[in-house]
Formats: sequence, C-alpha cells, structure tokens
Amino acid sequence: MKRFVALLCMLTCVFSLTACGGEETVNQYQADKLAVAEQYATDSIIPLMEEALANETIMDIYAQGGYTAEEWETVIANSFSASVEGDAFLKALESFENAHETMGAIVSIDDVNSAVDDETIIVTVDVTGEIKNGQVELIFSNDYFAVLKSCTLNVDATFGELMTKAAMNTLLGMGSVFAVLILIMFIISLFGYIPKIQAMFAKKADKPAAPTPAPVAAAPVVEEAVEEADDYALVAVIAAAIAAYEGKTTTDGFVVRSIKKSRRR
Repeated sequence: MKRFVALLCMLTCVFSLTACGGEETVNQYQADKLAVAEQYATDSIIPLMEEALANETIMDIYAQGGYTAEEWETVIANSFSASVEGDAFLKALESFENAHETMGAIVSIDDVNSAVDDETIIVTVDVTGEIKNGQVELIFSNDYFAVLKSCTLNVDATFGELMTKAAMNTLLGMGSVFAVLILIMFIISLFGYIPKIQAMFAKKADKPAAPTPAPVAAAPVVEEAVEEADDYALVAVIAAAIAAYEGKTTTDGFVVRSIKKSRRR
C-alpha cells in the first residue's frame, strides 16, 4: 500500500512538472504577442483615432459615407501604416467621437492590461481626458500581425452618475410594472359591466315589433265606371226621345247640360 501511494505521488509530481514546463513555453509565446498588441495599441491605434478626429478631410468623408469598409482599410494602411479592418475603424471613429463630447480629447495614456484567448487578444488602456477619464478596449487578431478587429472608448462614470443611472433604471422598471398593474385592474373592473350590456341587448331582442298597419281598401273604381257608363246611356235615350218628339232622325244639335234625379215617387 505504501509503495502504491509513493508511486502515485511520484507520477503526480512528474505530470505537474511537465504541465508547468508546457505552460511556461505557451505563456512566453503568448507574452510576445501580448507585448506587440499592447505597444501597437498605445503607439499606433489610439494616436491614429485622435488624429483622425482632428482631420477634417477624414471626418467629412466619414460623415458623408464616401468610402466603403475595404477602401478605409486601404487608406489607413497607406496613410498610417496600420492594419485595421474597415468596419472596426468606422465603429471606433464613432465611439471616439461620442466619447469626446463627454470627456474631451485624450491627454495621456495610463495603465495597459491585456488578455488572450484562442482567437483574439484583448487590450484595455486607461486614458486621461480633458474633462473625464476613460478606458479604451481594443481587440486584435491572435497573431503577430495584430489586425484591429474592434476598438471602443468608454467614459468612466462617477459614483453620482452611477447612482443616478441606477435610480432612473429602478424608477423606469417599477413605473412600468405599476402602469401594467393599473391597466390590468382597469380591464378587470370593466368585467362587471358585461352582464349589464348583455341584458340590455337581450331586452331589445325580446321587445315585440310594432303592429303593421292594415292596408287601406282601394276605392271602388269599377262601380264609378259602371255608374258613369249608365249616365251616358241615359243621356243617349233622352236625346233620342227628344229627337223623335221633334220629328228628327238624328240627335245632332241636342246638348244635355245636366241630368237630375227626381225625388218624386
């Protein structure tokens, strides 16, 4: 048992030494790239962004959107000898322009820190501005070319600004919750009117319809026509009797003005 424990301890020490040796070799290789990225960030990229902001020609082209991302890569490489992706330069220029409105121009570069992963190298640089301080975060490709993939300038917020922002976020969050709760309460309060509305519509549906008026009987047109025809016949008979009485064969010249019915029995 003691021999087994001793063997296990020896193997653990051997593997530990091997791991430490490998880690030291990898760290040295990465340390060289980190040093290149840190120097590139402080000596080239940050001064490049400050110079671009002060260059009216570059800012005019940037404001008008005159160059594509690929064209910006060529311009930066030829004019400033820097390896920068076009999209990264445009976003970095926008970030520096917005930050300068709050912190002013960068006066000095302070602490520099860096970290590495499988694909990128991240460098953070503390800077001092004319009004406020800030921190530049730069992301490079994980190789000796150190191509800039991203760059942002973040302004340091004071304790009062942080508390004010936190209070505003809390107020907005709680205000939104209370507003939604009030809206839900209002909707629930309207449920009490639904039975009343249903009863009102049901009462209107049960109400009997108004009786339809009886049609008015038409005047006896036929009888009047018959009566009028009888008058014409009577006139013709009377006219013929008068003509016979006068000894004439026709009724020409006779005009019956009116016929009145006698009331004698």
